[in-house]
Amino acid sequence: MWFIVIGVLMLLMNFAGIGPIGQWTWADRWWAMLLPFGLAAVWWAWADASGMTQRKAMDKDDAKREARRQRNLDSLGLGPNKNKKKR
Repeated sequence: MWFIVIGVLMLLMNFAGIGPIGQWTWADRWWAMLLPFGLAAVWWAWADASGMTQRKAMDKDDAKREARRQRNLDSLGLGPNKNKKKR
């Protein structure tokens, strides 16, 4: 995601003429302005091929499941606060 943000910022700076990137011409530095987008594509391909994306999704599901389990235990009075008297 950060590569996309960097690429968009570089494009905006070039079109607006801000800073040294604003002085670049497309004929000279087209590769530098498109490099972050290429790096993002490589990163996403690697993340999908290595299984990192799937592991993160599974961890998120596990965290939701554990939170739901704990919430249900608390509502049944079996959670960590089971010895406290309710008023």
